[in-house]
Amino acid sequence: MNETASPSERYRQGMATRRAVLGDAHVDRAAATSTEFDRPFQELITEAAWGHVWSRPALTKRERSIVTIALLAALGQDDEVAMHVRATANTGATREDICEALLHVAIYAGVPAANHAIKIAKQAFKQMDAEKAA
Repeated sequence: MNETASPSERYRQGMATRRAVLGDAHVDRAAATSTEFDRPFQELITEAAWGHVWSRPALTKRERSIVTIALLAALGQDDEVAMHVRATANTGATREDICEALLHVAIYAGVPAANHAIKIAKQAFKQMDAEKAA
């Protein structure tokens, strides 16, 4: 937030949810690399995506994770798919959940989108497994 204004309650909730889902390391990296140029964007996604949407009680973080991965896969947002697959370690979404979501993507958004997202998910799971084994 800008240095003269204190963060809103929605921003504070968003930051707590963002950290719970993506992990402190990811959020700290984003903050450390933030510049004057992209700081307003970081504030926007923290308040809007994480504070307004991800913090709503109607869906669990697991359910939101599944929906988000399917949407990102359908849109071809590769980096975001990988980030949210890694976040499943914090949301409770299982590999089976992600597989099922990507089967939906294949039918409703196209086989190429799902095929590519499956490759990204497999690579993210491989990386997660290696980190867990280390």
